[in-house]
Amino acid sequence: MTTRSGFVALAGRPNAGKSTLVNTIVGGKVAIVSDKPQTTRREIRGVATGEDWQLVLVDLPGVQRPRDPLTERMQRSVERALADSDAALFVLNGEQQIGPGDRFIAEAIKRVGLPAVTALNKVDRLDKPGTVAALAAAAELDVQGDIYPVSARTGAGVPPLVDGLVQLLPEGPFLYPPELGSDLPEEVQLAELVREQVLLRTREELPHAVEVELDELDERDDGLLVIRANMWAETESQKGILVGAGGHMVKAIGSAARREIEAKLGRRVHLDLRVRVRRGWRRDEALLDRLGIE
Repeated sequence: MTTRSGFVALAGRPNAGKSTLVNTIVGGKVAIVSDKPQTTRREIRGVATGEDWQLVLVDLPGVQRPRDPLTERMQRSVERALADSDAALFVLNGEQQIGPGDRFIAEAIKRVGLPAVTALNKVDRLDKPGTVAALAAAAELDVQGDIYPVSARTGAGVPPLVDGLVQLLPEGPFLYPPELGSDLPEEVQLAELVREQVLLRTREELPHAVEVELDELDERDDGLLVIRANMWAETESQKGILVGAGGHMVKAIGSAARREIEAKLGRRVHLDLRVRVRRGWRRDEALLDRLGIE
């Protein structure tokens, strides 16, 4: 049996729905999801495997103008992943007008010259005339390959998109075990689940000023997994928001994150979550290295 496998770089503006699309294609939670820009900070690799194909989906940070060492690293990872991939998946938000960011990404994909397809996402929220207009606007970007209207949220249109991507892959053996859903280190995956709960519960600039780092994983004799993690904020006022009155916020974040982690691992977990201040962590190259943000 001939098999196809390869790396597919997902590129799109923040909030295009790339992370949701990765999770839908993989069939499980790989990338965290929120409605806030800069949710994805790392290259998240989701592995989707069929009978004779394997897609390694690289969910890239949303392309944006770099403004500090953190976003500079994010931008470099986008350019590097595009250059190193076998195909590109350009994700557009069907609810939004085509903007400068979309045109910038389109030109980058054309410049690299990868085989590509475009996913016009969120069509479940459009009527028929709106979908037709959005498809026409996507076509005007003139990115190589076909355009697929999809809803990452409901899964509508995703199977034909996957079939289209598989046809772009080179022939070759599987790159990962078929049962693997992601090649991210477990510590990073679990830290991301905590950060997702921060994103869901905070507003304005606070989500961008918070990072989560696992400090310790310890399995007790009774099978309970004890996880100690730090939430890094940049100022004392941000720490106050994350702790909340009487510790309410950090407890809510910790309880919700623990449930997500237990669901992912299929075992009982105790999460010890602490809030710490590290001024200017987004400019701290050593910390960014430790957090795996390349």
